[in-house]
Amino acid sequence: MRLTGSIIFMTILLLTFYSCKEKIEKAPIIAMEDFFKNPEKSSYQISPNGQYYSYRAPYEKRMNIFVQERGKEEIIQLTKETDRDIAGYFWPNNEQILFIKDQGGDENFRLYGVNIDGTNEVCFTEFEGVRTQIIDDLPDIEEEVIIGMNKRNPQVFDPYRLNIKTGEMEMIAENPGNISRWMLDHAGKLRIAFVVDGVNTSILYRETEEDEWQNVLTISFKETLTPIFFTFDNKNVIAVSNLERDKAAVVEFDIANGKEVKLLYENPDFDVTGVSYSKKRKVMTVASYTSWKRERHYFDDESKKTFDRLEKDIGQYELVISAINKDETVFIIRTYSDRSLGAYYIYDSATDSLDKITDVSPWINENDMANVNPITYQTRDGLTIHGYLTLPKGYNMETAKGLPVVVNPHGGPWARDGWGFNPEIQFLANRGYAVFQMNFRGSTGYGKEFWTKSFKQWGKTMQDDITDGVEWLINEGIADKEKIAIYGGSYGGYATLAGVTFTPDLYTCGIDYVGVSNIFSWINAIPAYWEPYRKMLYEMVGDPVTDSLLLIEASPLFHVDKITVPMLVAQGANDPRVPKLESDQVVEALKNKGIEVEYIVKDNEGHGFRNEENRFEFYGAMEKFLAKHLGDSIPSK
Repeated sequence: MRLTGSIIFMTILLLTFYSCKEKIEKAPIIAMEDFFKNPEKSSYQISPNGQYYSYRAPYEKRMNIFVQERGKEEIIQLTKETDRDIAGYFWPNNEQILFIKDQGGDENFRLYGVNIDGTNEVCFTEFEGVRTQIIDDLPDIEEEVIIGMNKRNPQVFDPYRLNIKTGEMEMIAENPGNISRWMLDHAGKLRIAFVVDGVNTSILYRETEEDEWQNVLTISFKETLTPIFFTFDNKNVIAVSNLERDKAAVVEFDIANGKEVKLLYENPDFDVTGVSYSKKRKVMTVASYTSWKRERHYFDDESKKTFDRLEKDIGQYELVISAINKDETVFIIRTYSDRSLGAYYIYDSATDSLDKITDVSPWINENDMANVNPITYQTRDGLTIHGYLTLPKGYNMETAKGLPVVVNPHGGPWARDGWGFNPEIQFLANRGYAVFQMNFRGSTGYGKEFWTKSFKQWGKTMQDDITDGVEWLINEGIADKEKIAIYGGSYGGYATLAGVTFTPDLYTCGIDYVGVSNIFSWINAIPAYWEPYRKMLYEMVGDPVTDSLLLIEASPLFHVDKITVPMLVAQGANDPRVPKLESDQVVEALKNKGIEVEYIVKDNEGHGFRNEENRFEFYGAMEKFLAKHLGDSIPSK
């Protein structure tokens, strides 16, 4: 009896020991560079005939384009850029690839072309100070694309038909100064234009390119009607609309008469953000929206069957179809999760074969990464805020107590955080910090009312939503209130400065990455091509003249005397969105006040650091800064 009792006692003791050991098990410290170095291969695309695939990979620390024939070992390097990453690319036909690249982060993108054997690289839009955009890749017209350039007038974009074999281009319409977007039908004809007057958008339509433009509808910028593509008879359009509803839905819209004719899909809780279709089968396929992660609504059985087939083999990972050939038989599949950047696959529907091409970051073991947990909390005025809490490995929502926290408001601000692998978040969690992301009012995807509640609320209720979330973390016992940092980029950088200014006792330190410090100087320096939206910006943020007191109250620079905590500030010298002056001003003011501030400026960067060596410097400085002010060890339980 004693022996049995002893065995039971020892068993309980051992189980308790191993249970405790499992709870306090930490992930190994992973090198900072592993989170932020360029992927081995990414941005996979497929040629229209499905014979070749292409991808971006590092060459001299810059992301360049490579091509490989399916089933062959030979790899052809198409580009050898060494100053900047290639920002994006696509296949216009089976013989060429087009790509865009800017200079030093100025966002004045130029369009280049290169043959798939690496020959005949040419810049089609080599104009100083001009930004090129892709309006339509014209998949059925292999030698042409429609591009937009602000060459004639820096404030607006004219559409050009570019022959990518000869380099000849022709302006197909002149922007009178107020058109923000152009749209073509399936035959490549320019049929729709969107006119902005600062606060309203008018939709212009014409039946043929020979007809005069007709104004068919005018709506406030507070409403959404976004045509995605023409119906397959080129008569109506499929659009995402929140006209006369709060949540954006998929509708069929009679564009000639400016009226909705059919509701195709809506979600009661979230905006629809995208709609896909099969060009070959001429059917709508999928509508997508984001709850706490990506969700889909299927319009046809074949699309659902394809996704079900892929999910059967891919298992626990999320997946997206990132490219497809013209016959719609060869798919590039990208997988991901909150703990993994995932992998690329090729799926051949003709043979029903799914083959892995590569892991995106094989040097990261997803078992060492942290789970991203969806959370909600209530604001002081009764709003429900959705967000994410990432806890260091080994913790869960029940055991997380007294942790150092990095509060990470997103940029935009009219954007949102989502669920997936974020190297910043995983890096911070790996260093022992809980990371808190929140979709404060104004974040997109939650309907019109939630978005408009942010208007003229910079530094006010938008900031209160962040503060209320931090207080929630403290009240739940998750956060050590003496070890809370705030870090963000762009608007998140503004929110960081606002946080340490307007709630100076809440944070231990702050990291401002290309953030706004003075709303007046920021608005006055907006890029020329933002000029048509100036009145809209005044309604959303504030008018420097009529709302001057509001903007003084909301601009951290004018209240820098309230800042008492150490700061790290990072800025690209060529940033066109948040100019360097925004960081210069606040750094000078902090230094004059005697506040500890570290300032990183990169002369070859713009709105955020794209070059690998600059990312390493910034995140290395962040790591040291947080270790100094929050500590870099996970507290024992």
